Amino acid sequence: MEITKTYRIKPRANLDDAYLSEQDLSEADLKDASLEGTFLEEANLSNANLVGANLNVAQMRNACLENSNLTNAVLSGANLYGANLKNANLQAADLQRALLININLTGANLYDANIKDANLIGMIIDDGEGRIYQCNHSNWEIINN
Repeated sequence: MEITKTYRIKPRANLDDAYLSEQDLSEADLKDASLEGTFLEEANLSNANLVGANLNVAQMRNACLENSNLTNAVLSGANLYGANLKNANLQAADLQRALLININLTGANLYDANIKDANLIGMIIDDGEGRIYQCNHSNWEIINN
């Protein structure tokens, strides 16, 4: 019998350095929460509200963030290796020095996002006109036309 956990999280919760790997946090309201250094590897954060959340240096390897709202979130230095950010809203998010290797950003909103010094190798993104690109070591390649 599988046990399902339900999380009630207070606004602006402080979950710094928490271990939440493999947890189902889909549709969680984590607006303005502090999740600095939190372990969220393989966690399900689909449809979560992470507006203004501090995910600085969070470990989010293979996490599902599909359809999540990360507007103004701080993900500086975060490890998002293999994460699914399909259709995520990353408007004005801080992704400086983030590890964005092999992530799916198709349909994502990256308007005003800061990706300075981020590692983008293997990142998949679309141009809104049906073309899908993948970053390799030296440039972007169209992988679907």
